[in-house]
Amino acid sequence: MPPIATASVRTVPLRSIAFVLASMFCFAVVDALGKFVALAYPANEVTFFRMLFGLVPALALCMRGKPLRKRLGSMDVRGQTIRAVTLLGASALFFAGLPYLPLGEAVSIAYSETLLVIVLAPLLLKEPLAARDALAALVGFAGVLLVVRPGGGQSSWLGPVLLLCSALCGALSIIQIKRIHARDDSALTVLFFTSVGTVVMGASLPFAWRAPTLEGLAVMALLGAFATVAQYLMTVAFREADASVLAPYNYTSVAWAALFGYVAWGEAIGAVSLAGIALIVGSSIAVAIRRRPPEGPQF
Repeated sequence: MPPIATASVRTVPLRSIAFVLASMFCFAVVDALGKFVALAYPANEVTFFRMLFGLVPALALCMRGKPLRKRLGSMDVRGQTIRAVTLLGASALFFAGLPYLPLGEAVSIAYSETLLVIVLAPLLLKEPLAARDALAALVGFAGVLLVVRPGGGQSSWLGPVLLLCSALCGALSIIQIKRIHARDDSALTVLFFTSVGTVVMGASLPFAWRAPTLEGLAVMALLGAFATVAQYLMTVAFREADASVLAPYNYTSVAWAALFGYVAWGEAIGAVSLAGIALIVGSSIAVAIRRRPPEGPQF
């Protein structure tokens, strides 16, 4: 995902809002398609095809402007590798956890990565922990507990644990973005991640594989296409407006996910879970407005 620029929100606010809303819709479609195939195929296989079908657009994006050879010559290989592995873990764990929870709840738990960044940044980046951020994190984690509901809310702990691990990996990837050399451009970051993901997930296929049907392949290709479109729309949106202004619109994907889950699988979200989702989203928005996040949703 290309870094978010910090242009003034006065430039084209309505256009930027429209782009970010469209991007969140596409990300929600990716999540819904991901759940559809995750119910029938292993998570590593879903992640592999997600990466494979994203290689061509990622390469096309990287071929624009500066030649690829010059981009590679100045790349922070170690930093990019750590970022790619952590983000790949977030994606694979997210797909693995999707079958166990309603889609809206799964997406909201994954969004807790913003809160985990608050906890991890003082430890890994030596950043000071502001009292307001710490309070927002506590409120958000209380929301996670309401969604997960230890002691009877969930029939299985596996899904919530996988999604929390996904959020942890996502938080580590966000922190790693801050460590990558500034000279590494966004297009190269996307291509490197997609390439590493394809190779690593491809190597895992002998351990968990189910021959995909034409319908399954078509859905996974569509998943990759929507993910690419979503990343492009978000890139345009954040290049033209301030991240703190657009941050609240990022979380409309949770509402779309809940709607898709209800329409496709009849998933209803109870009042307690809705309260938990509200706490997660609200606290994450508060943090995002205070801080300019380096990137948006990645699944």
